[in-house]
Amino acid sequence: MREIKAEEISRVVAKLCIDANYNLGEDITDEYQAACEREDSEVAKEILKQLSKNAEIAKEDQVPICQDTGMAVIFLELGQDLRVVEGDLYQAINEGVSQGYKEGYLRKSVVDDPLIERKNTEDNTPAVIHTEIVPGDKLKITVAPKGFGSENMSQLKMLRPTDGIEVLKDFVLKVVREAGPNPCPPIIVGVGIGGTVEKAALLAKKSLLRPVGVHNDDQKFKTLEQELLEEVNQLDIGPQGLGGITTALAVNIETYPTHIAGLPVVVNINCHVARHKEVIL
Repeated sequence: MREIKAEEISRVVAKLCIDANYNLGEDITDEYQAACEREDSEVAKEILKQLSKNAEIAKEDQVPICQDTGMAVIFLELGQDLRVVEGDLYQAINEGVSQGYKEGYLRKSVVDDPLIERKNTEDNTPAVIHTEIVPGDKLKITVAPKGFGSENMSQLKMLRPTDGIEVLKDFVLKVVREAGPNPCPPIIVGVGIGGTVEKAALLAKKSLLRPVGVHNDDQKFKTLEQELLEEVNQLDIGPQGLGGITTALAVNIETYPTHIAGLPVVVNINCHVARHKEVIL
């Protein structure tokens, strides 16, 4: 069985936290440019150019793309033939988040008691960690800082099994319409369908990791993604909510089998700073 030291995991997580907050993915910046060329609105064009420039400055100067450097959401794919030694896996993850947010001068936004005292933990821990056990002896770590301007726009709906595609579409469009400018569009819309309440939410969040332009493998859901993106971009919310045909860069759908009596749907929105970085150890 292969072994990996907890200290190495902490080091990598710290680097990923900084990298994700400083360096926006090329799939996003390329889509800014493509959207700018498609736009009819001069205001929308100018905003998209400013977003591109902001990402460029952040990368060149190695500073955060946005002042809200998010709550650290970590996705782990842990090989069943890999053993973490000289420490605890989750402690190592949180130590890495703490190091990264301090060393990268990233805003610490996590409070310990969510309801009453709401005291800042001062190092942006704990992270939200999702772990999947997979074959092999590797560890894939994906760090996805999630700002709450977009996270706050999430919605859950328990549809009836008989509701069908049009009702689902209406719900997704309702969520985006109600969100308006709040999630800092152009957004990425994550949609989780099926499973149970918590599974649908996880599917929606995980769908946001998909590169822009990559669709669901199932043709019928790929078609639904394309239809929803077109309809979302007809809402005239536009970049930063000032109008235009670029309300969203993508609509990503992930699904899971569900109970005969239910049809859970969760919509989770990402802002234009769709941050995530990954490493395989």
